[in-house]
Amino acid sequence: MNPKAVILAARIDTELSELKLVVDRTMQAWDKATKQDDDFYLDSVALNLHAFYSGLERIFEKLASTLDRAVPSAANWHQELLTQMQTEIPSIRPAVISAQLKESLEEYRGFRHVVRNVYTYHLKPEKLKMLVGNLEGTFMLASEELTVFGEYLKRLDE
Repeated sequence: MNPKAVILAARIDTELSELKLVVDRTMQAWDKATKQDDDFYLDSVALNLHAFYSGLERIFEKLASTLDRAVPSAANWHQELLTQMQTEIPSIRPAVISAQLKESLEEYRGFRHVVRNVYTYHLKPEKLKMLVGNLEGTFMLASEELTVFGEYLKRLDE
């Protein structure tokens, strides 16, 4: 068994467990924000949406550095990394994520950038609502696809 592949698979599992908690916290904060009409809960929603994408990106960076031996470094490296994960690399690995998941994650990637560069009181509740509305479905798809990829890793060099 390939120890690097097993370690990567374990990292995926651990990160997915953490991301499940982030998704749950996001949904709880959104519920409180809407029921209590309290904008301060929107800050929590934004921070957790940022954490959601950042957690996935950590997985992608680890896969790119370990398996692909190439992490994008251009100014748009976040976007390039997502494209790299959707790309099959012959004789190295299959695509990590589907085109459908990549498209969904583009919204969260873009939002992560906004959270890092804008004061939270400038965030648009309509954008948060759309991201929160798609979050559970996006997480389920990401979890399924990354679990399948983790199983692929575990089978390497059996």
